[in-house]
Amino acid sequence: MVCLGNICRSPVAEGIMRRKIKEYGIDAEVDSAGTGGWHAGESPDDRMTGVARRFGTDISTQRARKFSVADFHRFDRIYVMDRSNYSDVLHLAQNEEETCKVDMLLNVIYPGKNMDVPDPYYGGREGFENVYRLVDAACEKIAQELQKM
Repeated sequence: MVCLGNICRSPVAEGIMRRKIKEYGIDAEVDSAGTGGWHAGESPDDRMTGVARRFGTDISTQRARKFSVADFHRFDRIYVMDRSNYSDVLHLAQNEEETCKVDMLLNVIYPGKNMDVPDPYYGGREGFENVYRLVDAACEKIAQELQKM
């Protein structure tokens, strides 16, 4: 799960996906990262942590990190939150196999629409709640698909 700073969208996506793979009994590894390293080592944004907690997802122990080329080797799927993240991650891909691992997260529930998960950082609480709901719906669909495998 990849966003810009790894303090809002991608940490909540990681937390939701971790919860869902546990609920579904799926053997999978989930992590998150940012395309920028400004917040490396920091906790997720308090507003996102609070919203996640209210919806039953604990992201408080996560720490931000920067996406790296090694992530292409570590993960089968790489979901990005917006078009800018998509471009930044693809720029690091070294071959077609790596490129094919990358997709916009919301394409899971809105196939081919390439919709951004909005960045709630400069908005109010309702923006964080909206992001939670969007990401939760996408992660639910991913979990259902993984369970069938």
